[in-house]
Amino acid sequence: MDTPDLAHVIEAILFVAGEPVDVRELQKALEVTEDETRLAIDALDSDYSYHRRGICLKRFGTHIQLSTRAEYAPYVERLLQPIQKQSLSQSAMETLAVVAYRQPVTKLEIEAVRGVKCDYSVQSLARKGLIEEVGRKEALGRPILYGTTDAFLSHFGLSSLDDLPRPPEAENAEAEDSDPLVP
Repeated sequence: MDTPDLAHVIEAILFVAGEPVDVRELQKALEVTEDETRLAIDALDSDYSYHRRGICLKRFGTHIQLSTRAEYAPYVERLLQPIQKQSLSQSAMETLAVVAYRQPVTKLEIEAVRGVKCDYSVQSLARKGLIEEVGRKEALGRPILYGTTDAFLSHFGLSSLDDLPRPPEAENAEAEDSDPLVP
């Protein structure tokens, strides 16, 4: 299958799926190589960008999804008046931030940073699919390690964890390292 046809097949699958699709599963289902899949996805993405279509291709870790182009979203919202997503509580957001920046991390480590219990927040975030168990720590009791999911990336519009803003303490440390007056 040549790249334009493969790009159109991928577009059809993404349209019907509605949800993010794992690129590796797509590749397996279409029986094409990783390079062919990547080229077709890049061609599709370029076409959407070049023609400034109403939809765009979003990448979340190893997943891709069709999405409304950000500048057209207000018009879509006016017509469809979507139900507002339930926002995350302050404690859930703090817990999620700790997991995102320090993953893999245990509940005990999250609690050490936040200074309060986090059982409910961890359960809530896991139920929403924003964090997941990623293993066990090699320590007494083998506590569960948590990390973020592709749904986390999607929820916050990130392509990868590298897109997270730098925490203020990292910027301060960087400034101190580059300050010629500091010994």
